[in-house]
Amino acid sequence: MKKYLYISLFTFFFLLNCSKKRTSNAEVQQKDTLNFLLTGSQAENRSVQSKIQDYKKAFSILKKQDNTQSNRENLIKVAAGFNTLSEYELLSISNSLLLKRSLEYNDTTCIAYSYYYSGNVNLYNQVRDSAFFYFLKAEKLFLKKSENTVLGDLYLSKSAIQLSYIDFLGAEYSATQALKYARLKNDKLGQYDALTNLGIASHNSENFQKSIEYHLQALNLAKDNNLNPEYFLQEISLNNIGNCYLYLKDYKNASIEFQKALQNSTLAKEKPGLYATLLDNLAYSKFKLNENKSTLAYFLKSLEIRDSLKLDSKIVYSKIHLSEYYLTLRDTLKSQKYAQEALQLSKLTALSNDLLGSLKQISQVDHKNSSMYSKEYIKISDSIQLEERKSKDKFARIAFETDEIIQEKDKLAEQNRSLLYFFIGTLFVGLLLFVIRTQRAKNRELLLKQQQQKVNEEIYNLMISQQATIEENRVKEKKRIAQELHDGVLGRLFGARLNLDSLNRFNDEESVNSRFNYLAELKNIEQDIREISHDLNREKYVLINNFVAIVSNLLEEQTNSFDAELSYSLDESIQWDKVANAVKINLYRILQESLQNINKYANAKHIAVEFKKDKELIVFKISDDGIGFDVNTKKRGIGLQNMQSRVQECEGTFEIKSKKGKGTTTIVTVPEEKKSIEV
Repeated sequence: MKKYLYISLFTFFFLLNCSKKRTSNAEVQQKDTLNFLLTGSQAENRSVQSKIQDYKKAFSILKKQDNTQSNRENLIKVAAGFNTLSEYELLSISNSLLLKRSLEYNDTTCIAYSYYYSGNVNLYNQVRDSAFFYFLKAEKLFLKKSENTVLGDLYLSKSAIQLSYIDFLGAEYSATQALKYARLKNDKLGQYDALTNLGIASHNSENFQKSIEYHLQALNLAKDNNLNPEYFLQEISLNNIGNCYLYLKDYKNASIEFQKALQNSTLAKEKPGLYATLLDNLAYSKFKLNENKSTLAYFLKSLEIRDSLKLDSKIVYSKIHLSEYYLTLRDTLKSQKYAQEALQLSKLTALSNDLLGSLKQISQVDHKNSSMYSKEYIKISDSIQLEERKSKDKFARIAFETDEIIQEKDKLAEQNRSLLYFFIGTLFVGLLLFVIRTQRAKNRELLLKQQQQKVNEEIYNLMISQQATIEENRVKEKKRIAQELHDGVLGRLFGARLNLDSLNRFNDEESVNSRFNYLAELKNIEQDIREISHDLNREKYVLINNFVAIVSNLLEEQTNSFDAELSYSLDESIQWDKVANAVKINLYRILQESLQNINKYANAKHIAVEFKKDKELIVFKISDDGIGFDVNTKKRGIGLQNMQSRVQECEGTFEIKSKKGKGTTTIVTVPEEKKSIEV
């Protein structure tokens, strides 16, 4: 049996180990595949399509993996690959997953990269304000984490957006930052783009000399490092420099720069749009220098190329230049024809610069409608200025809101912690206050009961003391009566008995008279004994009705001290000797408190006090005809609470009837006989 058990256990652990090895091997294999795809896709000898396929396969693997730090970093690599290859739809899909997973773990660095790629996607889709918003958010997070890998490209994109929205000051700052980070990375192409954007920003700010300096730096950088000759960066810089000279009306130097650029024999074939621009600019420079040889040919050649490429905005400028050219030749019809065509095309392009240029030209050649065109020019110019201000305000608002969002995000964690601490503290303080308040209420209640107990004990002791005094007086009185009976009545009885006994032997008239006298004495002694008996009965009544006397004294004091009339009714059938002392004390205190309340608040003219017996109950009622109060809304003070508490101690009932202007009636009902009530 043990043999089979060992074999089973060995088989189980062997299979478990194999399963772990298979899982481990699968993970290693998947990791190797992922590394191969991400590394291989960066090889220069691979075609664009091959690279795209590699990144797509890598993304398929990453989608199925858990959200780990390594997974998010690999997603950044995939997004970067799609971004480099300008595959913006795939970039959008992969970046959505990156952002979702980064936010789940609040991975600031990965969130920053995701915002950066979101900006690139929006920039590609021409949603520039959203692109600028995401670039700003990414910028703040990258600066916070001191991550500068893509900051140069980010600032370069920002400057391009700001240039398109005519925010030249902002574009200059962003381009300066782009240049700084490009130099840190020794990114020559990035430096070239940043210098070019700086030159364009300075140009549009009409700082043409500064613009020339930036474009010369860009030209020298491209020339010294042979930067991307297939993109004709040197020729672009020469054209930009020539344009600056055109605005400075230095047509000679402008012509030189354009001619330098046109020396590249491959330009016309490889970059026909740039070639047509240079040709048009050279023709315009020669036209301004009055070098009319081949000028018209250059203008027409440029227009032909632009027509073939359907570069509508560029065609507008070609026709404006031709209109100027024919105007100097005083060929008004052709000048007006080209100016009118330029205006119509500029309305189709809907570009403000095209409209302004064509309106300015046609107002100079069409004198008949010059005023109308001038007004339209002014109107469009004013609207452009307004849009410029709006654009600047828009970017300022986006920047402000982005700063606010980041600050709020930074503060949110602190606020959450503060709220948690505040909530815990408030809860603790609330519980503490509740406990303290409850304890104080209990202490007040206990203190009140103790005070009532103490007062009741004092009253009870006082009554006991009074009772002891009465008892002492009774003893003294009994002793006095005994002495009186012994010394007075008994002596007189003994003398009368002796005299009567001696007189019984005689029957004479004198003896008879003497006997009558002694009989009269006996009657007198009988009367004395009867009076002593009556005195004893009165003493017992006073002792029994001591409570009645105390109440009578209180009511007499009330009558003497206050103006209100007082009527008093006492049911003589009440057996006060059976009523417990505690009940008497409480009834007395209730009467005392009621009178005090009437004197203070009621403004009564008449008070009625009544004690009556109702079966086994004593009903005490005190009424007044004062101002009264609303028993439903009136807050009960300590006096009324004490009355109710005293009645509860006596196991009785307590009721107050009152209305405003109708007076107040207090009714207390207590049992007549209770064997034991604790005081």
